[in-house]
Amino acid sequence: METLLSPDPGLYIWTIVSFLVLVGLLKAFAWGPLLRAVEERESAMRSEREKAEAARREAEGIQRSLAEQLKGVDAQAQEILSKAAREGEALRERLKKDAEEESKRLLERSREQLVEEKARLVVELRGEVAALSVQAAERLLKKSLDPGVKKEALSEFLGQLDARGGGKGPGGGA
Repeated sequence: METLLSPDPGLYIWTIVSFLVLVGLLKAFAWGPLLRAVEERESAMRSEREKAEAARREAEGIQRSLAEQLKGVDAQAQEILSKAAREGEALRERLKKDAEEESKRLLERSREQLVEEKARLVVELRGEVAALSVQAAERLLKKSLDPGVKKEALSEFLGQLDARGGGKGPGGGA
């Protein structure tokens, strides 16, 4: 154990020389490539971080652009909806107006038909009344008067009948 505690200068020198050779070899073959690998990795990480930052900025720009476009689309959608509502209201008003006009035309046509039907019935009724009146008068006259008086009474009756029916409507003016 004493030899361990007493140093030998030759051993010191060979230990130092071998340590320096080992350090030189490590520096030449291990630390150089190791440091280059670390530097390359650091450079690659820096490059990736820069790319990621650029991609993040680009994504934020795209997000802002999409938000603006979305606002524009919302505005367009609101405009389209309000335009459709206006057009629907205009269509409803036009259809309502058309229906009212059609209703007025139908009412007027019905009135005209009623007036025509009334006039036709009045003429028909006058004819029937005249025929019945002539028959009644004929029967009465046959029994009570001579032929000359019958003719005169019949003419007078028909004249009165025409005078009553001339523009006074059904029922005459009596």
